Amino acid sequence: MSKVFVNIALSLDGYMAPDGMDMAHFADPGYKDWGAKWGALMAWALEQRYLREKLKFGEGGQTGPVNDLVRQTFERTGAHIMGRRMFDGGELGWPEEAPFHTPVYVLTHQSREPWARPGGTVFHFVSDGPERALALAREAAGSRDIRISGGADVIQQYLNLGVVDELEIALAPVLFGGGRRLFENLAEPLPRWRIDRVLHDATATHLRYVRA
Repeated sequence: MSKVFVNIALSLDGYMAPDGMDMAHFADPGYKDWGAKWGALMAWALEQRYLREKLKFGEGGQTGPVNDLVRQTFERTGAHIMGRRMFDGGELGWPEEAPFHTPVYVLTHQSREPWARPGGTVFHFVSDGPERALALAREAAGSRDIRISGGADVIQQYLNLGVVDELEIALAPVLFGGGRRLFENLAEPLPRWRIDRVLHDATATHLRYVRA
């Protein structure tokens, strides 16, 4: 049966996104230095050959265990779920061939027709709740897994629903000092986890937790 997993990067002080990284200031990466902070958080990923090829950044990049991990994440994923805030930022920042290549279900309060991009990504806008988005993602993914991509509030909703099977966190050695925390607004009973894998290099520690 397909699994529901979270795969994100996290700052050392527990933030998924730095303060100032919002639509009001998206065109100004110098605002509160959010652009440099985000770049430091994601530096490990942009060094991997598989992701560089996926994003058409050109040749080169690392080919070791972390690169294999990135490739496996893409290969296992049959559908993505994200929030409207993440989509709005990505709509401005992603290349024309968005880097998902699966159906993507966007939680939103505003109706919108599906938006197809080159390479197989189709964004579907779901206005009737996270449970409905998950049901649609399960149907689309088939035997592959469903990735909850973000942002933090969307991940928290699925943690509170008790449907997340795995947490994959790339913990980067950077400090944000503020922003959007991952582990807030969680409801009792909290899920229990066990460590399944630890992989690291000089740029990030990659942690996988599975439900205990």
